[in-house]
Amino acid sequence: MLINKEKDMTPFDMSRKPVKQNPILVVLLWIASFFMTRPFRLRIRKVGMKGKKGPFLVISTHQGFSDYYIAPLVLFPHRANYVSDMEGFAAFGNWLYRSGGCIGKRRYVSDASVMKNIRYCLFRLKKSVVVFPESRHCNVGTTSLIPPNMGKLVKHLGVPVAVLSVHGSYLANPFWDEERTRKSRMEATLEYLYSAEEVQRLSSEEIQRTIEKKLTYDEYRWQWEQKLEIKDAKRAEGLHKPLYQCLECCELFSMKSSGSILYCEACGSRWKMDAYGRLMDTHGQPVHIPNWYEWERQQVMQEIDAGEYGLDIEVQVEALPNEKGFVKLGNGRLTHDKEKYILTVGDDLHLEFKNRNLESVQTEYNYRGKGKCIVLSTKDCCYYVYSKNPEFCVTKLQFATEYV
Repeated sequence: MLINKEKDMTPFDMSRKPVKQNPILVVLLWIASFFMTRPFRLRIRKVGMKGKKGPFLVISTHQGFSDYYIAPLVLFPHRANYVSDMEGFAAFGNWLYRSGGCIGKRRYVSDASVMKNIRYCLFRLKKSVVVFPESRHCNVGTTSLIPPNMGKLVKHLGVPVAVLSVHGSYLANPFWDEERTRKSRMEATLEYLYSAEEVQRLSSEEIQRTIEKKLTYDEYRWQWEQKLEIKDAKRAEGLHKPLYQCLECCELFSMKSSGSILYCEACGSRWKMDAYGRLMDTHGQPVHIPNWYEWERQQVMQEIDAGEYGLDIEVQVEALPNEKGFVKLGNGRLTHDKEKYILTVGDDLHLEFKNRNLESVQTEYNYRGKGKCIVLSTKDCCYYVYSKNPEFCVTKLQFATEYV
């Protein structure tokens, strides 16, 4: 599945112009999206959109895969184009994905052709464009890094802007256990943010601050405020993937999970996730999951500042150059320090990725059932890097990459 049998390394043609969503295909997409969201009782609100004319730049939160079928329903009955990761073209096929209105992009790589294609959709096709600036699914139900140039993007395009915010997507399919679906409900709000005239009047800094505020979310806080119960017996299984360091003894990579229990193999500390998404310790005191996650981030930052951070491990590498699928490159080596990543595969591949040039790094906890993975990309190819080494902690690598 998704294997490039010909091992064709020709780069994907990012400059190829996008097309309007195929009218027959988009109807099928609306129908499929309706039935896929029906179990979650999706509620859609539109704020300030009445009477407003597009095309719009729609800036959306990105909690999980379900966002891709929530957005078409929110924008119904209008068609749109979507900026999407390269993997989708390999998974669904180039024709189908293009006909669905998708614009190809490699995550955390600046590419002028993507901007040109967005402008083409807005000004030539006269269709709204949906972007997901977080670029990846959220790890613990909170906003991932927002690129600092979103305000400049909005100013450059000069079109009306709307924000799409979703609640419940992460709770139904948390990134650390996407294979299983919890019984939850979802809400989506499309809010009119700026007219084209307001975009011209405001500074890019003001626009950036507003976008970051509008895209900020905390799903566990929302769950508690809504008193939304998730009684799934295995609701905590997989949570040790983002919460990899014990909050009590600070041991790294000692956390495990089973059922509704998160526990440390080193010191024996245990936490139970209640039906409202709170971790309760043995004394009945709640721990807010995002707070634990941010504490881990601080630990990585301190490690870097102390000059103690570093990684040097054997890895397995696959390449995704185009829509034809993955090419296995074999065993290699990955090193990472406070300056850069170095990825090598024998004498054939030697790549360096400086942290200062990376907004973040794409992380996967169980990509295509093959285990934990990070993705390092150039303009011409995405490199999927795997390892079973316990020190290959993708969340820790993410924290280190974002701390420049």
